[in-house]
Amino acid sequence: MKYTSAEANKLIKKIEERISRLEIAENKGSTFNAAAGEDAEALRPEYDFAKTQAQLEELEAMMRKVKHAINCFNTTHTLPGFDDITVDQALVLIPQLRARKMTLGNMVSRLPRERVEVGIRSSNIIDYVITNYDMAEVERKYNEIGDKLSALQVALDTLNTTETMEIDVKLD
Repeated sequence: MKYTSAEANKLIKKIEERISRLEIAENKGSTFNAAAGEDAEALRPEYDFAKTQAQLEELEAMMRKVKHAINCFNTTHTLPGFDDITVDQALVLIPQLRARKMTLGNMVSRLPRERVEVGIRSSNIIDYVITNYDMAEVERKYNEIGDKLSALQVALDTLNTTETMEIDVKLD
C-alpha cells in the first residue's frame, strides 16, 4: 500500500497501541489468583501463550517494515525548495536551527550595556555586562534563521502529507 510519511507515522502509533493492548492482556491473562478451595479451572482466564506471541511477533515485524520504509524515504527524498536537503538531514537541521535561534534571541534581547545585579555588595563598584557584537547583525541573523526554520518546517509538512512510499503492510 502507498502511505504518506504522516500516514506511516499514524500506522506506527496504531501498531504501538495494538502491541500495548496485547501486552496488557497478556499480563492480565497469563496468571491469575485463586483461593484455596476455589475451582481454579472455573476461574482460569482465557489466554493462549502461543497465539499471543505470534500476534506480537507479527506486529513487531510490521513495525520494522514501516520504520524501515520511513528511514529509506527520509534518506532518499529531498524537501521541496531545498533540493540539497534530504528529510533525514532536515530532521537534524531543524533542532540545530531552533537552538541557534534561541541563542540569538537571547543576544538580541540584551541591552547594549546592562548593570550586573550582585546579591550583597561589599564595595561601591558597579559592574556592567557590555555587548561585544553588532546588535543589528545579530538581529538580521536571528530573522534569517527564523525564516529558514519556518520554510523548512513548511516544506517538511508539505512533503509528509503529499509524497508517498510503498509499504507492504496492511493493518486490519
